Amino acid sequence: MWTILGIIVVIVLGVVIFFQSPYSKTRHEFDQAVTDQIDHLSISQEVFTTEDMEGLPAPVRHYFTYSGYLGKPKMSYMKAAFKDVDFIMSPDKPAISIDYTQFNFAHEPIRLAFIDTTLYGIPFQGLDSYVHGKGSMLGVLAKGFTLFHQTGEEMNKAALVTFLSESLMIPSAALQPYIVWESIDDTHAKATISYDGCSASGVFAFDADGKLLTFTTEDRFLISPDGTYQQVTWFVRFDEYELTNGIKQPTHLQAIWKFSDKDLIYFDSHEVSFDYDQPL
Repeated sequence: MWTILGIIVVIVLGVVIFFQSPYSKTRHEFDQAVTDQIDHLSISQEVFTTEDMEGLPAPVRHYFTYSGYLGKPKMSYMKAAFKDVDFIMSPDKPAISIDYTQFNFAHEPIRLAFIDTTLYGIPFQGLDSYVHGKGSMLGVLAKGFTLFHQTGEEMNKAALVTFLSESLMIPSAALQPYIVWESIDDTHAKATISYDGCSASGVFAFDADGKLLTFTTEDRFLISPDGTYQQVTWFVRFDEYELTNGIKQPTHLQAIWKFSDKDLIYFDSHEVSFDYDQPL
């Protein structure tokens, strides 16, 4: 009996120590993927100019001016760090608090994001990626058990349009040839991103001064952890701008599914910081 109890105690202690250990295979894979991308970059020495704005729709040009990017260095990549995000994994689940770190690259549409949280006291980590035209969403419980790993054409398109929605947060990406802009009116512009045989579009909305307000698309599928998916209107809200290093950036971001009967805010962050071309 005492031998059995001793074994149980050792196992429990081992599990606790493992959960509290800073090492994570998923985190290591994320860090390595980001490092691999950064190591192959040459940081641009150019700055944003009015000539770069030629041909862009008027509200997009106003956005560059309003945000303060003119004269600032063109960035090769962006790090966005979100803290204590209210996050809903699926419409029938309650919100949990997560930390979310992502890197977006401009030379081609590449996006890598790491999710860190707990489910019922057990570590849960996720790795979302879009690299070389392939989208992936991985969820890992207890640092070692894969709960889901979504890939495929729907995931590729969802990841591509997500990158598009964030392109004005790393505006050197918005100037790349893989994004084509179309004028709609004084406060709206349509953008289409095309890469590796896949395309997706969405509409950016601005106020009269050029402040970015929302992005809306019909090209992002709601993909559940069980692999099922449905097409739902998806939009992102940008709000509460603050001046950082001479650039006005939103500090409150929301990602929202627009169902026929309600709007589901499944990603709600009030604390985010943006850095450009900085070490991991």
